[in-house]
Amino acid sequence: MRILGLAVLGLLLVACDQVSATTDKASVCAEALGLSNLNPNLDPEQLAAQAQQKADRLRELAGQVADQDLKQNLFTIADSYVALEQRKAQHLGDLNDWVQRNANNLSALRAACL
Repeated sequence: MRILGLAVLGLLLVACDQVSATTDKASVCAEALGLSNLNPNLDPEQLAAQAQQKADRLRELAGQVADQDLKQNLFTIADSYVALEQRKAQHLGDLNDWVQRNANNLSALRAACL
């Protein structure tokens, strides 16, 4: 009986470790969706810095989740911010295509968060 109790305790500790290692999906989704706001009217340096910060944080969040669909969506949006940063650094003014792609990416993220 004592061995069984130790085995159960071991399983509980492993389960708790796995839960703490993987951030709660709801909190990741809330933060990721909160990062979606971006002011394209900033000067190119500010916009590039803001886009890079958001991309970095989205990648961090992707590293914290176990859900593969959510992880992929976070990486896709992070890549989108890097593309925006590069576009503004090169002074390419037309952001309409980026805005449309980002709207589609956010829709996919919302679906993954459900």
